[in-house]
Amino acid sequence: MTILSFSTMWAQQDRFRDLESFRRQVASYGFTGIEVSHSTDAAGLATLMGEGEISLTSLHAPTPSRKLEDGRPNGDANLASTDEAERLLALVETKRTLDYAARAGLPYVVIHLGGVGNYMTDSERQLRRLFQEGSAESEDAESLRHELAAWRLAGAEAHIEAARKSLKELVEFAAPHGIALGLESRLHYHEIPHPEEAVYLVSDFSNEVAGYWHDVGMIDRDSWFPRLTPITIGSHLHDVDGIADHRAPANGDVDWSYIAAGLPATALRVFEINQREPDDKVAASIEFLRSQGVV
Repeated sequence: MTILSFSTMWAQQDRFRDLESFRRQVASYGFTGIEVSHSTDAAGLATLMGEGEISLTSLHAPTPSRKLEDGRPNGDANLASTDEAERLLALVETKRTLDYAARAGLPYVVIHLGGVGNYMTDSERQLRRLFQEGSAESEDAESLRHELAAWRLAGAEAHIEAARKSLKELVEFAAPHGIALGLESRLHYHEIPHPEEAVYLVSDFSNEVAGYWHDVGMIDRDSWFPRLTPITIGSHLHDVDGIADHRAPANGDVDWSYIAAGLPATALRVFEINQREPDDKVAASIEFLRSQGVV
C-alpha cells in the first residue's frame, strides 16, 4: 500500500493544540502517516512519537522548533553559511532532529540546506510585489530577474561548497541509523539548491542515504523533472495559486501531469498544506491527486 503522509504544517491551529486530535482527524481523511514539520514544538513532537492511529513517516528539520540564543527561530540557521560558527550551529540543530528520527526508527529527514545569505533579498521582495500587482512580465520585473540571477551566480560557489560540507557531515551522522536525507527544493532566489546544484550535492551518495525531495511550490517549476527523477526520494505535495503556495491540491494552478510524470513510485508522498486551508479541501486532497495519477 502506498503511504500517504500529512505534514503538521496544517496543525498550526488552536483546535489542534493537542496533536493527538490532529492525528485522528487526518487519519479520518485517509492519510496513513504523518511528517512533523519544523514548526512543531518539542511537546507536539513527543505526542506524535507516541503510539496512535497512524505513525510518523518522516521529520522535517529542524524539528522541534525552538529559539536560538540570539532570538532567531532555529529554522533560520544556515547550513550553507560561509561563517563557520553559523554553519556549525545549523548542524547542531539538524542533528537534534536526526537524533529524534533515530530514536523513532524513521527512514527520512527532510532538510533545507541553507542559502546564499540567510534571508530573501529586497530585490526579490520587489519582484514579488510586481507579480502580485499583475506586472510579472513588465520591464521592471524582467530587470529584477536578471539582477537576481546575476547576484545569485556571483555569490553561490562558496555557499554551495559549505552546503556540500554540511551534507557530508549529516550523511555520516544519519546513515548508520538507516536515515535518508531529503534535500528539498526551495522557493526563493537565495536558497539552495537550484536544479543543477541538487544534482551536484547528492552526486556522491546513493538514494539510500541522501536524495532529492521535490516541493511543488519551488522556483522555476519546469526545471526539475525528468532530470532529477532518478534521485528523487520524497515529495511535498500542495497546490500553488500564483506565488501563494501550500494550498490544498485542486485549490491552485499546478499542472499535476508534470508532477505525476516526474515523481518515481518509490518517492514518499507528503501532503504539505497550510493551516488556512479548509477541512473540506484537505479531505478531498487524496481523491483529487489520485485522479491526477500522483498517488
